[in-house]
Amino acid sequence: MNETIKIERMGYGAAAVGRLASGKTVFVEGAAPGEVCEVHVVQDKPSFAIADLVRVQEESEHRALAHESTPGAPWAHLAYPAQLAAKRQNLVEALVRTGSVARADAETLVANCIPSKREWGYRNKIELAAFRDETGRFALGMHEAGSHQTVALQKAPLANRLIERAPKALTGALRYLQGADDLGIYRVGVRGSVRTKSVEVALWTPPSAFPRTAVAKTLCDAVWATSIVRIIAEPGKARRVKKIEALEGQGFWKEDLADISFSVSAPSFFQVNTAQAEKLVRLVLDGLALDEGDLVADLYCGVGTFSLPLFQTGAEVVAVELEGSSVRDLRRNAEFNGCDIDVIGDDVARVLPALGRLDAVVVDPPRAGLDKSVIGAIAEAHPMRIAYVSCDPQTFARDVARLAAREYRLVEATPVDLFPQTYHQETVGIFATEAAEARSHRFCT
Repeated sequence: MNETIKIERMGYGAAAVGRLASGKTVFVEGAAPGEVCEVHVVQDKPSFAIADLVRVQEESEHRALAHESTPGAPWAHLAYPAQLAAKRQNLVEALVRTGSVARADAETLVANCIPSKREWGYRNKIELAAFRDETGRFALGMHEAGSHQTVALQKAPLANRLIERAPKALTGALRYLQGADDLGIYRVGVRGSVRTKSVEVALWTPPSAFPRTAVAKTLCDAVWATSIVRIIAEPGKARRVKKIEALEGQGFWKEDLADISFSVSAPSFFQVNTAQAEKLVRLVLDGLALDEGDLVADLYCGVGTFSLPLFQTGAEVVAVELEGSSVRDLRRNAEFNGCDIDVIGDDVARVLPALGRLDAVVVDPPRAGLDKSVIGAIAEAHPMRIAYVSCDPQTFARDVARLAAREYRLVEATPVDLFPQTYHQETVGIFATEAAEARSHRFCT
């Protein structure tokens, strides 16, 4: 069934949102706000429908003049200002619908989305899936959205200039190395820093015999790598790492962020857009407005992206992280940069109640957001301010409501575009108690 519809806005996902003649919400990939489109409904569910874009009858000013179809870039057809506006609006809508924030208040609280200096070529990391192509040859590529299909890549336009062409180079090198044998490689990660010129290739394999020397030499020549590592882990969703072998170099990737040098192991998380991550750090520091000697807990701290800058403000920092490789990286980074922070390698929910009273808290949780028990433990620590760094507007909005129930009010929320050409975004939310707000107003006057 085909219908002609008007596209209203972008949703939090690849698709744009419109309404069918019946009034039912319909999601359409490839369309832009303001366009009149002919669509074909492919799924008609009780509360919404999904449709394919047949043709654009009236093009919108929000459509990019030229774009290339790229795996991992579902918003490439949108002009960049439209992407930024949509990301801000998605956060507003989440606060209204999930966070129970009045629309007028949400519009006031949410700042404009901070743009990325680079709209393409910004990523310091790419993840490639290994598979056999239609001819049976080894290939590297990315999964198509909403499909189990893997598409071979020659280059990665979202990646920075050091690693943009790594997919083609690594595919050729690994084909040569494997010959008729299968080395068991099922995933390849590549990190590159335009600041330090550090390039690391991480090969994910199950336990098996492996030609370490030959692989190291060939891949170093192929992509000018400064580090080659093999991560031994069984394929699957959990991918529990059994061992990491440094085949060449120091066995970690180096990046500079906020005038701090970071060493990052292949399994450890690090923000993929370094320049924009610095803006996250600045928003956190400005929002907390710390005094020297304040006690701050950095929860889900990773390798120390916020912990080390927090220490440099003169604060006393307790950093809590569960993931083993990140804890090791954090300790190394703290020592190298002369930051005397208290590192605790444990689960946040278990550690937090024992920390006692805190002056401020930083949380940068996974996409699922904060567990209710963690929110309760934060409230029991009585920090004056909380900086919440979120990668999901919906779980952030849910936690806004949960924190409000514990008398922590959202005072500002700033979306930051770390992922141009996609719907993903980061948000820095600053929460304060009434006492903190009163003190802030007193100092201002």
